[in-house]
Amino acid sequence: MRFKEEINESYTMAEAIKEAQRCLHCKVPQCKKGCPISNDIPDWIHELKKGNLGNAISIIRAKSNLPAVCGRVCAHEKQCEGNCVLGKKGSPVNIGKLERFVADFDSDNDLTHEDIAEKTRGKIAVIGAGPSGITVAGDLSRMGFAVEIFEMEAQCGGVLRYGIPEYRLPKEVVAREIRYIEKMGVVIHRNTHVGENITVESLFAQGFDAIFIGSGAGLPKFMNIPGETANGVLSANEFLTRVNLMKGFREDYDTPIHVGKKVVVVGGGNVAMDAVRTSLRLGAEATIVYRRGMEELPARAEEIHHAVEEGVVFNTLTNPTEVLVDDQGNVTGLKCVKMELGEPDASGRRRPVVVPNSEFIIDCDMVIMSLGTSPNPLISSSTKGLETNSHGCLIAQDETGLTTRENVYAGGDAVTGAATVILAMGAGKSAAAAIDEKLSK
Repeated sequence: MRFKEEINESYTMAEAIKEAQRCLHCKVPQCKKGCPISNDIPDWIHELKKGNLGNAISIIRAKSNLPAVCGRVCAHEKQCEGNCVLGKKGSPVNIGKLERFVADFDSDNDLTHEDIAEKTRGKIAVIGAGPSGITVAGDLSRMGFAVEIFEMEAQCGGVLRYGIPEYRLPKEVVAREIRYIEKMGVVIHRNTHVGENITVESLFAQGFDAIFIGSGAGLPKFMNIPGETANGVLSANEFLTRVNLMKGFREDYDTPIHVGKKVVVVGGGNVAMDAVRTSLRLGAEATIVYRRGMEELPARAEEIHHAVEEGVVFNTLTNPTEVLVDDQGNVTGLKCVKMELGEPDASGRRRPVVVPNSEFIIDCDMVIMSLGTSPNPLISSSTKGLETNSHGCLIAQDETGLTTRENVYAGGDAVTGAATVILAMGAGKSAAAAIDEKLSK
């Protein structure tokens, strides 16, 4: 099974222009309304139709600092493509694949050379080089602010670099987007842990006028069932990070990554699909356990389709009750119960209810929990006046991302909990606009 190679192939030039010609260039573009960063989709597709790739990428980059990423990992079917009028009676324009084509063509041919704005409008500190932090940094740099990013890891990108598998988002794609940000004049301090090496207070003391916190949500959740501390139980983000850090996707690396022969991934979101499909690529028999049915799986339909196609077993309407462990503390199986869907809960989805006397055991030697994540409390606990909610997420007072601390803004997973790349980018754009307005007074 392909590991390094991307699952979805790119367009050729002829294919891209042919697909672009399907766009109606609507006067009131619904696709743009469906995009959390209001990308001017019809405008750049119109330029692509005419073969003006330089104009197309310039229009995209005016709104997006991560076009090659968005073209690959956004939930297009729920956003831009989901709102395309052609989709009402047929197939929508394949906007995501077109954006990927334009961004990759730009990178391969070095089309865009952005003028670097003079940094005369103040200093901004950005904590975290994930999707929201990169977006804030890029937007504010264009506006003339001197921006410095403080990233705790050795490589930038956050979930883009450490959480998403190579076959969905190649690491070089992320690296080149980061290089573009640096060419704009953004300074990046890697291996710098705010809350540990430095603090929000010390950043203000260094003369920064405003701070944006885009530190993500990397603290995993577990079920707290018996046996969950056994050898062979780990979180999905830990598993995916290990594979990415150890370059498990590269054939020329003899990587010491442990993966079970029979792996069960508990959860049904996109991260669960990434974990289970990565397990397959590392040679395991891989199974999804999810407490609702196939129709209720929260992952993208495309990801579910690929997982089924690749041979993932889906045990839906199933809930774990205990991890079985041998005398050496190793996983030997997962005890589960069958579920059925009852009345809708507060979210509007039908609540899973245990089927009496339905216990059974799934034979496995590794269990990966993919139940969501919450923010690490280090920054909030080390910063006076920075309040969090009951889930540990930073409180943003409004859509600008302003926190309970003056001149401190936040966005992305640090505020919402684990969500999508494009929503984090949207939060970053809103915060950048608010910081610009605040410091212009």
